[in-house]
Amino acid sequence: MKKYKLGIFLGIVAGIIDILPMIAQKLTWDANLSALSLWVVCGFLISSSNLKINGILKGVVISTLVLLPTAFLVGWKQPSALIPIMAMTLLLGSGLGFFIDKFSR
Repeated sequence: MKKYKLGIFLGIVAGIIDILPMIAQKLTWDANLSALSLWVVCGFLISSSNLKINGILKGVVISTLVLLPTAFLVGWKQPSALIPIMAMTLLLGSGLGFFIDKFSR
């Protein structure tokens, strides 16, 4: 499997993991689709990045940078919502970076 296809696939997996609690909380579908698309994009960017750093750190950096514009929008109206969002970003971003690095060798 090509590296970018692996990144997209693992991004979909990370997105599903992220939206399961969101569905349980009955959040709107636009929020769910936004989260899913964030992880698909992150998976692609992590897999296609040439940064010469540890895979886990690469995942955290890229996923945090991708989240940043949305974090401003969410944090403006609900600053406390940024805590679980950042926790999931750090957890899933590091996992995505780790698994993309591991399975693409």
